[in-house]
Amino acid sequence: MAQIERMGAAADFERLTPQEVAERVARGVRLVDVREPGEYEAAHIEGAELVPLSSFDPDDFAPDSEVVFHCRSGGRTRRLAEALTARGWTRVTHLEGGILAWDEAGLPVARPAD
Repeated sequence: MAQIERMGAAADFERLTPQEVAERVARGVRLVDVREPGEYEAAHIEGAELVPLSSFDPDDFAPDSEVVFHCRSGGRTRRLAEALTARGWTRVTHLEGGILAWDEAGLPVARPAD
C-alpha cells in the first residue's frame, strides 16, 4: 500500500514503490519524468513522458488527473509534489527513490545501445 506523506493539510501526496508505479502504469496512468533531457537519454523508464522540472508548467496538467512523477532519486519529485499539493492538486504521486529504485527493483530501464 502506498504511504501518504503528511506535511500539513495542503501537502499530502502518495509515495509509491517501483512495483506500485509499474502496476499503475500498466493500468494506463501517466508517468512523467522530470529530469533533464541528458538524464532521460542516458536511461529512462519505458513509456515515461519527459517534462523537465526546469520547464515544468503545472497549468499543462489537470490538477485532479492521476499522474506519477519521477526523477533520479526522488528529491525533485518530492519538492514538486509538495508544491503541487499546495496549489490544490488532489492526486499527486511520486516514485519513491526515483529511477534508481526502479532499476534496483529489476524493472526495465531503456538505455542507448552500447
